[in-house]
Amino acid sequence: MAITPRFRMLEQGDVRDKGIDDVVTVADLEAETLITSALAAMTPSVPVVGEEATAQRPELALLPNDGTYWLLDPLDGTANFVAGSADFGVMLALVHAGDVVASWIWQPIHEVLLVAERGAGAFKNGERISMAIHDRERSASELAGWVWTRFLPAEVLSTVEASGPKFASLGPGPAAAAVAYEQLLLGESDFCLYWKTEPWDHAPGALLVREYGGAARRPDGTDYRPGIQSSGLLLTRSSTDWPTVRAPLLR
Repeated sequence: MAITPRFRMLEQGDVRDKGIDDVVTVADLEAETLITSALAAMTPSVPVVGEEATAQRPELALLPNDGTYWLLDPLDGTANFVAGSADFGVMLALVHAGDVVASWIWQPIHEVLLVAERGAGAFKNGERISMAIHDRERSASELAGWVWTRFLPAEVLSTVEASGPKFASLGPGPAAAAVAYEQLLLGESDFCLYWKTEPWDHAPGALLVREYGGAARRPDGTDYRPGIQSSGLLLTRSSTDWPTVRAPLLR
C-alpha cells in the first residue's frame, strides 16, 4: 500500500536527505508506520525497532541481548527505489535473547519472498533453497564475491584491494542487502563483506545464510548477533569457505 503505488511515481517533496549520501522517502516512512502497527496488533508485548524510528531516536539502536523484539527495515535499497530500479525490498527479523529466530525479505516488484526460521531451513517463495554440496575444500581462486567498500577503514580497504587477484572475481556487489542476500543464497556470489552492519539490514539475511548452510561471522570469527555493537560482517554461501575467504580478505 505504501511502497508499490509510489514506485516510479514519486512526486516533488516525496524524497529528502537523511544523511550523507542517504535519502528517505514518504514510502519508507509510511511503510514503517503501517508494518509497525500491524506487528503491534499481532504481538502487542513485542517492541518494534524500525530503521526510520531509530533515525529519529538513536537510542533505539542500543539493542538488548535479552528479551524479544522485531527489527524492521521498511524499504531497503531506497536509492534504487528513487532511481526507478526494482532492486529493493522490505526486511523483517524476530530476535529473541540476542539471536535471530525468524526472518523475512520481500521484494515486491520481483515478487520474491525469502523466509527463514531457526532450525527449519531457508525458503524462496515457499520452496526450500537447496544447498550446493562441495566434495572438497575450495581455494580462494575458485571463489567469486564482492565487498561493499563504502564504509571500509583505509587499512581494511588496502587489504581488500590487494586480495582481489587471489579470488576468481571480486566486485562491488548490489546496493541493496535485500537483493544481495538472495544472490548469495542462489549462488550468484560465494561470499560478501560489509563493514557497517545496521541490524535491520543484516539480521534477516544472516539467518537465511545460516539456515541455508553458510556462515555469517564477524572478522574475529564470532557468529553475527544483532545486539552486539561491532564492525564487519563476512558471509559465505558455504560455511567451509569462510576461513578460506577470510585469510586473504581480512588478514
